[in-house]
Amino acid sequence: MYDELIASGDLPLARKSVLPGTGFFLPDTLEEDLEDQQIEAALEGAEVAVIADPDADGLACVALIREAYGDVQNIPEPEDDEDAADATDDADEENVVIEAGDADDPLEEPEPTPHNVALVPASPHDVEDALARVAEYGDEGIDLFVCDLAPDRYEYVEDELAAALETADRVAWYDHHQWGDDVAQSVRDAGVDLVVGDSDEECSADVVYRSLDYEFDERYEDLAAVTRDHDLWLREDPRSDDLADYAYWTDPAEYVEVVREYGVDLPDWVEEYIAERRVEKEALIDRAIARAEYREIGGYTVGVTYGRCSQNEVAEAMREEGADASVVVKPAGSASIRGTDAFDRCHEVAGKVNGGGHPKAAGCKPDIYDDMLDFANHWTSRGAVTKQVILDAFREVVADEADEADATEDETTDA
Repeated sequence: MYDELIASGDLPLARKSVLPGTGFFLPDTLEEDLEDQQIEAALEGAEVAVIADPDADGLACVALIREAYGDVQNIPEPEDDEDAADATDDADEENVVIEAGDADDPLEEPEPTPHNVALVPASPHDVEDALARVAEYGDEGIDLFVCDLAPDRYEYVEDELAAALETADRVAWYDHHQWGDDVAQSVRDAGVDLVVGDSDEECSADVVYRSLDYEFDERYEDLAAVTRDHDLWLREDPRSDDLADYAYWTDPAEYVEVVREYGVDLPDWVEEYIAERRVEKEALIDRAIARAEYREIGGYTVGVTYGRCSQNEVAEAMREEGADASVVVKPAGSASIRGTDAFDRCHEVAGKVNGGGHPKAAGCKPDIYDDMLDFANHWTSRGAVTKQVILDAFREVVADEADEADATEDETTDA
């Protein structure tokens, strides 16, 4: 296949909006080999490994841990930004979960400067692979942190976590997603120091900030607070959008070092970069909003659309049009589900279609793609099958909610 057929960066917006990034078309075996090389290089000589979701929240956790361990700083020069890895414009989310398979330019080199605290990026769908790599490539006695990630079932990570525990001297897991009681207890019983924050009050950076035995200066307190503002979709601090966008568009290693040096007040050269990228971002958002449709499901209005876009802004636009919940289906086959005060069971909807997350913010990737013909249909139909599967999941959750209400009413009547 010719490279230009899958090259995503230079596509016209009309096509870029409906097709996945270049990384989607790479074989898993190639990606796995590249990830093995990158993580092996990052872990060489490291005393600490941090497996983290590479969004603003997960990367803030890395910054906090590097500060606590006195890790060397590797501050990028402004001109280096021109050569930064191209953005991930499609994501499989539980918060803002970035998959290498969706990236425009996934063939990134390992970090050039060794860190004592190594970053191991992972999504909720491959945290077990990251654990296995730390077990294989990490030095004996390494400290291991897992941040901003939650397994849906313990058996998904059981063997890999056991292997990591054999390699690591200490394993701590800091998160703020919805955890099943049985999963949390199993992780703790395995020997992990697990701290799960209230997903309505804290982001994972908050959990790390209060859990580490270290006196952070005000810069890191602000970093946790502003990260929380976006991660919980409070949107009271305009700087939080800058952090989220910069984390989304730049290389994770660069983001960590920039916020360690500058905190939440990003330097001019980063602000210029963000402003330039936002021109395309807004255009992709507009296209996704224009495709939005609305369905009435059990008294709730559900907005649904398709496109390669920033899902939070699209969901907000659908909320302003009256949606109680919103679904943004992505070209890579994943979807983001966003709720409101009226509908706060997004994680239950996602759980029915191979996903999970928060009550008001969740993600999934329905297991409905058997071959490339299914994906071809997905792109040309603008995600029609995926939309239907997720809307059916909404109907199940709403029906369950009605049954619960009826049962409560019956109990009250009997009493």
